[in-house]
Amino acid sequence: MTYNELYKLLENHGQTHLLKYWDELSEESKANLAKQIENIDWKLLDILKNRSEIENRGVLAPLGALEIDEIEARKEEFEKVGIEAIKAGKVCAVLLAGGQGTRLGSDKPKGMYNIGITHPLYIFECLINNMMDVVKQAGAWMPLCIMTSEKNNDDTVAFFEEMNYFGYNKDYVNFFVQEMAPSVDYNGKIYMEGKDRISLSPNGNGGWFTSLEKAGLVEKLEKQGVEWLTIFAVDNVLQRINSPAFVGATIASGRQSGAKVVRKAEPMEKIGVLCLEDNKPSIVEYYEITDDMINLRDERGELLYSFGVILNYMFNIEVLKSNMNKRMPLHIVEKKIPYIDENGELVKPEAPNGYKFETLILDMVHMVDSCLSFEVDRKKEFAPIKNKEGVDSVESARELLKLNGVEL
Repeated sequence: MTYNELYKLLENHGQTHLLKYWDELSEESKANLAKQIENIDWKLLDILKNRSEIENRGVLAPLGALEIDEIEARKEEFEKVGIEAIKAGKVCAVLLAGGQGTRLGSDKPKGMYNIGITHPLYIFECLINNMMDVVKQAGAWMPLCIMTSEKNNDDTVAFFEEMNYFGYNKDYVNFFVQEMAPSVDYNGKIYMEGKDRISLSPNGNGGWFTSLEKAGLVEKLEKQGVEWLTIFAVDNVLQRINSPAFVGATIASGRQSGAKVVRKAEPMEKIGVLCLEDNKPSIVEYYEITDDMINLRDERGELLYSFGVILNYMFNIEVLKSNMNKRMPLHIVEKKIPYIDENGELVKPEAPNGYKFETLILDMVHMVDSCLSFEVDRKKEFAPIKNKEGVDSVESARELLKLNGVEL
């Protein structure tokens, strides 16, 4: 687009300040800025005017789970279905790994963090080791797509190359970069983080499918015969990815999706809970659960809102494609956003100063008609690393890894 075309576009949206430093820029910087402006999703700004519409929840009700005892009793049946699907190349794993290890004291991708004690053991390595268990069990490699971000893509790809993919067949691995969304001030004005750069941030963990699609990988996977996508986050080092029983149970259930869940450690645990919302599967966040819901129990005395999600899901690819024609709900998050001031100087605020826009994977669960809630043992499959010390930390994950026979 020419300068005049860009100005006209921005004028229509009240954002002409994005061209304030245009005359100071090199031709390359002008081209980069123009591309950023062209890629702005202007519908995002309309969300600010209708915030109440996206924050309303429907009628919530408890949703039970396929519990561990029943899974164990039918394990052979489920595993047979799962292994057949994996061998047939129908299942692809998608790793969400766009974050940095900032809270762990690292400026590198979170997956590169070393949690070993006597020898190096990286978060990425733990996840690949878990996938290798399934590869050996099924006797087949599984496609793996790794979502990175603009900030950590180069480091992530280089690290996998350096580590020879931790023994995984690189021919089955694809990297793709998550899409970005602009950050705005409280009046809806888009921030600039440089004279030629709009302030952009990853568009939330719900953006993985559209990013996968824009990278051309959905079409590629379908041509390869993939019918199901399993999605998991980088920070849970114990999770079993594409475990045949989960894959098989989800397929055999006839449902459009599956979600691994753990029984809550205690009623107030800060974990999202799988439930029903207007008779469709949904996730209610811990801060949305009322006191009545928290303490609601069944005839056995068990909590009804008791199965927490661990961000390990399985979706039918055709169902996702049809649902992605609808717009996903957008969440407005108040954040501290670095920006350049009137003098072109970078400011790093100490308090929140605007909004970022995110889509969340929990909304994808609600977009499908049915979901198999699949309980797993939290001591065997739930060791999130969110902090350096304390709850959900490197320390707690190490203890659980040791409990599961992993040498540190």
